[in-house]
Amino acid sequence: MKNIVLFASGSGSNVENIVQYFHDKPNVTIASVLTNKRDAKVLDRCNKLNISSLCFNRIAFQETDCILDILKGMDPDLIVLAGFLWKVPEKIINSFPNKIINIHPALLPKYGGKGMYGNKVHMAVKNNNESESGITIHYVNEHYDEGAIIHQAKTKILPEDKVDDIATKVHALEYEHFPKIIEQLLAQ
Repeated sequence: MKNIVLFASGSGSNVENIVQYFHDKPNVTIASVLTNKRDAKVLDRCNKLNISSLCFNRIAFQETDCILDILKGMDPDLIVLAGFLWKVPEKIINSFPNKIINIHPALLPKYGGKGMYGNKVHMAVKNNNESESGITIHYVNEHYDEGAIIHQAKTKILPEDKVDDIATKVHALEYEHFPKIIEQLLAQ
């Protein structure tokens, strides 16, 4: 049995997609979804999907071992950041080497780093007249968006594409590739 813990800060559309992907795979369990926002829509999705969830604050995550101890108790085979916006503390990274992955809505190393998420990334892609964008799934290290790249997928960006169009194309790549890459990593 493989065990996944998901982290999210927002709506949780990637969380829902991952949960649905693994729903009929008896060898994979979603242990819990952890979020740093009490009003995150991902909590509503967790309730609807009957998935355990936990909300925590910055002190529990960064200044104490509270979240680290919870994670150790869950014994995850993989920790998946699915729209999680906080930097992961080194003590958690060091406790789960090569077991924490993130998805970024651009082709890293472009448009990565602190503050680069969601529509901020898509706006930068649009403003720089990029002809393509995409997703990067990577391991998490002590720096934002600098861990080793696991997988990238690309989409064409047309000159007439608006920021919402870019977001739609990138979300489609996330939904298609993220669960499959998680499954491949769990099989290693």
